[in-house]
Amino acid sequence: MRPQDITREVRNEGAPLLFSPLTLRGVTARNRLMLAPMNQHRAKDGFADDGLLVHLGKFALGGFGIVMTEASAVLETGRIGPADLGIWSDDHIPGLKRVTTYLRSRGALSAMQICHGGRKGAIQRPWHGFGPLDQTDMARGDNPWPLVSATAEAVGPGHATPKALDREGIDKVVAAFADAASRADKAGFDILEIHGGHGYLIASFLTPVVNRRTDEYGGNLADRMRFALEVATAVRRRWPSSKPLFFRM
Repeated sequence: MRPQDITREVRNEGAPLLFSPLTLRGVTARNRLMLAPMNQHRAKDGFADDGLLVHLGKFALGGFGIVMTEASAVLETGRIGPADLGIWSDDHIPGLKRVTTYLRSRGALSAMQICHGGRKGAIQRPWHGFGPLDQTDMARGDNPWPLVSATAEAVGPGHATPKALDREGIDKVVAAFADAASRADKAGFDILEIHGGHGYLIASFLTPVVNRRTDEYGGNLADRMRFALEVATAVRRRWPSSKPLFFRM
């Protein structure tokens, strides 16, 4: 039966469309319920562990059609906080593969959100205040790292001033997103989402409030979109055409 026929049959029976299957490219979710990415701030060195398996697994057991990971850093220096999930190394693949295998065994599609925190990186865990990492955090082993953004402007008082990305830096980040996509595929994810919102790196290029560059990556809307489009193009080249790619704005 074709997906459109399934949808028509569900409508005719009067059942909510929310609980009907949804086909996106080459994958079909059992329903249209998707777990949103929710940061747990508990990963050590970016690795998926038993806690992540239990956290995401319970939603597959509960019947969600799609289960998405928290924002996963494409570079170690692209983390939002020190305990973000990571996809910047091949070493992260086995732990994530364990999670996707379990989600699939319980009937759910697995999705990964990939991200670079930009100038909003190097922040405390929420229960420590969610501010910039300080001496107290460093005593716990949560050390800050150099930040980058569209411009050299801190996100707020007390936060580190990021370095404005030059062309070489932009190319490095674009390549990191593409490499992350390849790793996510090897880890068994069915859907990939690029995080282009919430003031993180991609968003800092998109908005004229932050992006006051005078080169080809700033100015009018088309030029402010250039970095986001380069990331999306590079990711799509490395992410299988049979799998959906989302972009969060």
